[in-house]
Amino acid sequence: MKKNWSVGIFLFNDVEVLDFAGPFEVFSVTTYPDQHVDTPESKPFLVKLVSETGELIQACNGLKVLPDYSFDNAPHFDILVIPGGLGAREKEIYNEKVIQWISQRMGNVKLMTSVCTGALMLAKASLLDGKMATTHWASYDRLENEFPAVTVKRNIKFVDEGNIVTSGGISAGINMAFHVVKQLLGSEIAQATARTMEYDITIE
Repeated sequence: MKKNWSVGIFLFNDVEVLDFAGPFEVFSVTTYPDQHVDTPESKPFLVKLVSETGELIQACNGLKVLPDYSFDNAPHFDILVIPGGLGAREKEIYNEKVIQWISQRMGNVKLMTSVCTGALMLAKASLLDGKMATTHWASYDRLENEFPAVTVKRNIKFVDEGNIVTSGGISAGINMAFHVVKQLLGSEIAQATARTMEYDITIE
């Protein structure tokens, strides 16, 4: 019996576009090889977008995106993606409602992930205490200094700590998403997805 996972991607004003669009593309493009393309049975991942209010958000450089859900009506997610960007490091890290929501969601997701400075929000929610993690290179020192309980790994695409996977800056979220696909579905499906996207990566 084929498995399916629900994926939620958190959005907010001034989110970095590729932070969320990269994982969105990887998970959305992934298909089971023996199913007809673009049928519900062919898609291992159902990807939805969620923001605090559910209202239109404006990402970095002006891209406008309408989320599927707000915090109040968002369903259960098996996988949650917390992206970064200017809004993450300057505003959302100080938004107690956001930090509480992330902390509460950790209790019922199978996998919590972050991209770029999304790791700062996970650290603020105390989810990275005693764990290794990574983030955008320009925020290594901030993550290390503000959250000394976190062991910061530098110059690496992602860090897998079991039920939490953090990834580096911007495009590294794509590598993280391929890693998740590989862990859940195997190297062949992950590599086939990369080929579909014409993304230059070797998945072993």
